[in-house]
Amino acid sequence: MKLLSLFQSEEALVKACQNGDPKAQRRVYEKYSPKMMGICFRYLHDDFEAEEVLIEGFMRVFDKINSFKLEGSFEGWIRRIMVNEALMYIRSKKKFEHETSYDNILYEPEPEQFATDLETEDLLKIIEKLPTGYRTVFNLYAIEGYSHAEIAQSLGITESTSKSQLSRARVYLQEQLVKL
Repeated sequence: MKLLSLFQSEEALVKACQNGDPKAQRRVYEKYSPKMMGICFRYLHDDFEAEEVLIEGFMRVFDKINSFKLEGSFEGWIRRIMVNEALMYIRSKKKFEHETSYDNILYEPEPEQFATDLETEDLLKIIEKLPTGYRTVFNLYAIEGYSHAEIAQSLGITESTSKSQLSRARVYLQEQLVKL
């Protein structure tokens, strides 16, 4: 019998995990790990480090599963844990390069319109090339929807540093898009 058919609903799957069922845990991992690996990789840009964070993240998911109250998205709850794990990993490795206060930036580039058939994969490849600090803030702000205050608190940096990281990420991305 396949694991897919063992659990008829997400609620049943979560409840089985809350009861410590290893088959349910395996099913959660199989179902969500590909997407969560993508999230981890987006922050860390290294297969080994992303996998390390993914494993730690799922250990935290199963450790904290009883705190999930079956309200809201289970996938969203797991995603939040993975993002937090990636941020903790980055903080622990002190991987913030090019930190500059927003006050030291001379200009904010004007958004340009590009006439290109840019694919999502191409854009993700460009984002992967960003320095860790730029990439982390860009992901949190532009993709995850965090505010600069939330980013600053999460990463242990100032709001102005978050703003400068985002500004520099945008400049870098625009420069790369022009080259296409």
